[in-house]
Formats: sequence, structure tokens, C-alpha cells
Amino acid sequence: MGFVQRFDHIGITVSDIDAVTAFFVGLGLEAGGKMTVEGEFLDTVIGMTGAATEIVMLNVPGGGTTLELSSFARPQHLPGSPAAPANELGLRNVAFEVQDLHAAVEHAAAAGYGLVGGIGEYEGMWRMAYIRGPEGIIVSLAERIDKP
Repeated sequence: MGFVQRFDHIGITVSDIDAVTAFFVGLGLEAGGKMTVEGEFLDTVIGMTGAATEIVMLNVPGGGTTLELSSFARPQHLPGSPAAPANELGLRNVAFEVQDLHAAVEHAAAAGYGLVGGIGEYEGMWRMAYIRGPEGIIVSLAERIDKP
């Protein structure tokens, strides 16, 4: 018997929640309101005392898995690996299907976020690229090119 019923969300801890939110909204996600979470619930779940975090939930238009951005007021952030390569252990990318990959890449570039490598094509089915977004977050963008 399996325990998982559905995929709910992916959480990313960031230092500048407003800049990261703006980046994902610019790609087409929809942001919910910002909220603060603190107290016994948070302390219990994350195993820290006196924690406080701001959270923004981002959704793909039409629903689906949610992206949770979290920025801790307490305790202070610990440094991450903003230049981590794709083969470093841990969560390496957040992936989205897009309508126009080249336009999405140009939009990100205009905002100062560049490609990790290049734009690749997989067996005539997908066109894909990794963009290094704010705070080093790798965002995988894929466009289906063999539309049924």
C-alpha cells in the first residue's frame, strides 16, 4: 500500500522573496498573498525554536502543483550554493512546460537571468533549456514540439 495521494508543492527557501516571486510571475505563475508563519506549529515541523518565515504560494494557471517560496526572518538564512552545477546532489531544478521556449528565454535574459547551457532538442519531441534564476535557482523550461 502506498501512502502518497498526490503531489502537493515544492518549497524553495530564498533570501529575497519579492525578487524571486517577481521572476516566477514574469514566467506566468500566479502568486497568492504573502503570509507569515511562526509559532509552535512551525517550530515543531522544522525542528527549530523561535522560527518565523514569510511564505508566497505560486500556481500554474489552471491549477496543479504549487511552488512555495519561503524567506526566514528567524533564524538567519544559511548560505546555499547559488552556482551549483546540475550534477550536485540535492534539488537541482524546478521544471515547467511553456508555450514558446525562445520567448521565455528572451524574457528571462531581459531580466538578467541567463542560460545554464544552451537550448536542446530531445528526439523531435521537446525543446528544453535551463535558466539560472534569482538566487541560483535552476528553472527548467520545456516546450513540446511534436504537438499531438
